[in-house]
Amino acid sequence: LLPPAMEVANRYVTIRHHVDGAPTEADFEVREATARWAPGSGEVLVRNLYLSIDPYQYNRMKRSSASHHAVDGILPGQRITSYAAGEVVASACDEYKEGDLVAGVLGWEDYTVFRPSPGVLMSKIDDAAGFPLTHRMSVFGTSGMTAYGGLFEVCKPVKGETVFVSAASGSVGSLVGQFAKLAGCYVVGCAGTQAKVDLLKNKLGFDDAFNYKDEPDLKSALKRYFPDGIDIYFENVGGEMLEAALANMNAYGRVAVCGVISEYTDAGRRAVPDLLEVIYKRITLRGFFAWDFLAKFDEFNAVIGDWIREGKIQVVEDVSDGLESVPSAFAALFRGENVGKKLVKLA
Repeated sequence: LLPPAMEVANRYVTIRHHVDGAPTEADFEVREATARWAPGSGEVLVRNLYLSIDPYQYNRMKRSSASHHAVDGILPGQRITSYAAGEVVASACDEYKEGDLVAGVLGWEDYTVFRPSPGVLMSKIDDAAGFPLTHRMSVFGTSGMTAYGGLFEVCKPVKGETVFVSAASGSVGSLVGQFAKLAGCYVVGCAGTQAKVDLLKNKLGFDDAFNYKDEPDLKSALKRYFPDGIDIYFENVGGEMLEAALANMNAYGRVAVCGVISEYTDAGRRAVPDLLEVIYKRITLRGFFAWDFLAKFDEFNAVIGDWIREGKIQVVEDVSDGLESVPSAFAALFRGENVGKKLVKLA
């Protein structure tokens, strides 16, 4: 006998209007709908447990999001897909069973219905590995893959090289710095508060760190921290920070362009890099996504998992409670209030 069809009350977070400028809680609302699942539909109903809160979502909320070919725009009132982890409540396919834990593209909502296919990013979680479920959203999710792929595949660090990481206490930067130390590099990070600077130096093992808000001249600051120049710059910020880093890069330096959060909300802060620096120093700048390394996720995660078990990596997570906290959690990213990976735990 087939199980009965199922309907569940489902709350979801959406935007009230296209977002321009720094996002605020007022740009969002929580709506109610019904999530429907039926036997024989081939679909899977998931109760979401943890939601990933990521700055790139902002670019989907702008009116101009269509200009970014890799970013699907979000219309006011639409549900917002995001990376998340959840538990299967009902399944009409052999691949997933009731009670399975999954991680992949779900949504900022209580429940998500998806249909398994090669184009749907979803995987079952092996809880026998003994890691917290939150790690699937952070170090084993898009943040960890961005950090690992960006450093080792894009920048290819060599022992003894110098590495500068901006937004170094964030979900990606906090991992990049630790990975670079394991590669034998000299690592300096910047962050926006003294508490974050202390975290980088005292807990995460960076060789040095500084508060960029205390530096009136970023080019001079980087010259001070890197008297022999920068070999690798992991870019999360854009704007003046990119200009300062390029001015201090060594010949054949590599820049992994992961994000430019300062430019997302303020077009006036766009970086104006000195391209003569790029030419004469033969600097490589490469933009990338975590998805570029999708085929290597398992390989990366195996290495990272060993490092965590051996105590070589500290995972920093910042968890808020309840679906209604999603708007404030997202807005806080753009005020620099998160430390490590920002997540929301659903009740």
